Amino acid sequence: MSNSNSYNPDLDWTQVRETSKMLILSAIQVEDMLNEADLSVNTLTESFTAIVENMHAINDHLLTLDNSKIRDDALACCSETTDKIQSSIIAFQFYDRMQQCLQHVTSNLKGLSELVESPDRLYNPSEWRQFQTLIRARYTMESEKLMFDAIVEGKSVNEALTIKNTHQEEDQSDNIELF
Repeated sequence: MSNSNSYNPDLDWTQVRETSKMLILSAIQVEDMLNEADLSVNTLTESFTAIVENMHAINDHLLTLDNSKIRDDALACCSETTDKIQSSIIAFQFYDRMQQCLQHVTSNLKGLSELVESPDRLYNPSEWRQFQTLIRARYTMESEKLMFDAIVEGKSVNEALTIKNTHQEEDQSDNIELF
């Protein structure tokens, strides 16, 4: 690849190469943030696991004590704390979903960069169709596929988001879309 760039253009400079560089930069930034976030989430997960184990131990110790209002209040606190922890763990599903989506975005950006950078592929509709098929195949949630289809069909961003959101609202009977 040439050393030509927008700061030092020569006859080899192209806007396509500059676009490719910016796509790769975006993908790397997202990947880096995901890696950093993973460290924090792993710490939180380990902490929640330890808290749950401690709550079970406290609960078991309390059950060995004679019945009293203090014991019953402490058992109620253990139960409420365990419920809150379970709710927090369920909330982590959002992070998993976000991470999966961002991984798709980085893969798509890298693939798009490679496609745009190759003149043989850039102007070949079958290469674009193949790339789009690959992108759609990565999606595991139906709402992602519907949004993708809407954009490929030429719908606006707002229309695509409405289609996705409508599907998710209709699918709320299960409360969580499996992915």
